[in-house]
Amino acid sequence: MGTAVSLVFAVEAPAGAIAAVENVFRALDDQFSLYKPESEATSVARGVVPIAQTSRRMRDTYDLAERWRSATSGAFTPHRPDGSIDLSGVVKAIAIDEAGSTLRAHGAADWCLNAGGDVLSSGTQADGMPWVVGVVDPTDRGRLLTQFTCSTAYPAVATSGVTERGEHVWRQDDADRLVQVTVVAGDIVTADVLATAILSGGRTVLDLALTRWPLEVIAASASGDYYTTPAFRQ
Repeated sequence: MGTAVSLVFAVEAPAGAIAAVENVFRALDDQFSLYKPESEATSVARGVVPIAQTSRRMRDTYDLAERWRSATSGAFTPHRPDGSIDLSGVVKAIAIDEAGSTLRAHGAADWCLNAGGDVLSSGTQADGMPWVVGVVDPTDRGRLLTQFTCSTAYPAVATSGVTERGEHVWRQDDADRLVQVTVVAGDIVTADVLATAILSGGRTVLDLALTRWPLEVIAASASGDYYTTPAFRQ
């Protein structure tokens, strides 16, 4: 997946928990990385293997991405403009989600997992305070724009933007161009997918998302305007 992963525990990590999380990310990277010519995802993207003839895991992931495409009216898509399949937009979130399940299975209750700026938290910090996630200013990567205090209802924070990676999202419409979107949700897949979808589709998809899912959002436009939900106005 080509991204850095950090994991912070409030107390000492349970035996085997860190290795198990590493295995989750490694397995998904081996299967889905488009940077690895031998991966199954690369074979699919190149048209060597039809999606119908791939592993169950690959088909299930594609089906998930297709459901999100439908739910977001096409703003999120598993297809590149040339029609080839690219599941990168959902795989990292799946890895984070599965890593969280793995941590809980090992008895870890209080932790914060960050994969490339997308965060999933559980419980509290060592001092009993909730985990707090900073949102970087898209105009100045050296400062924080705001922060969000995680909770049981909202443990997942994902950001999609163009400042660090450039234009890596296939946009539906540049008329209402956003440059960074942070979404807070009850699970990391929802947060990550909708951050990408809103960045792609602009205000139209932002309004759609807020009517369909319980979210907190802060979105920055190219003109310098910000669109925020109540949690980010405090």
